[in-house]
Amino acid sequence: MIDTSQQYDNVISACQNIFVKKMTDYGTAWRVLRPTSVTDQIYIKAKRVRSIEQKKGVTRVNEGVIPEFIGIVNYAIMGLIQLEKGSEARLADKEIMELYRASCEKAKGLMFDKNHDYDEAWRAMRVSSYTDLILMKILRIKQIEDNDGTTLVSEGIDANYLDILNYAVFGLIRLLVEKETLN
Repeated sequence: MIDTSQQYDNVISACQNIFVKKMTDYGTAWRVLRPTSVTDQIYIKAKRVRSIEQKKGVTRVNEGVIPEFIGIVNYAIMGLIQLEKGSEARLADKEIMELYRASCEKAKGLMFDKNHDYDEAWRAMRVSSYTDLILMKILRIKQIEDNDGTTLVSEGIDANYLDILNYAVFGLIRLLVEKETLN
């Protein structure tokens, strides 16, 4: 039996581990990024994933798709934190980690709500579709940002960051589970 909750938690734990290590190496330098810059960082990572997918895994930089999806998860969380706290506020590491966990819990709750309605359709999707959906969500965010954050009938930037986070987690679940299956 597939335990989506456990798989989700395992992926988030791996992403959080990388986040903490980078915070140890670099501190909270990312806090100076405006949400638009966070969006662009996610865009760069998603474009690289798509490029690798289209080139059948051939890369010149010795990092594959999995580290990029981890980066997308972490940047989406950074984006959520920046939206909530702004890019100028000083935050202690402990508060950042509390915000990190709260963002993950919110995303996981959203995932379970959508899974209820869609019956885990994401498991039958190709990983490349997650990449395309992430890119689409980024383009939506960029348009909302260009409109000074206003929408007429659409979800806001935060909802799109949550969806991006979940699509990246789905990609990681699929890639890591398929990798384990092959080994």
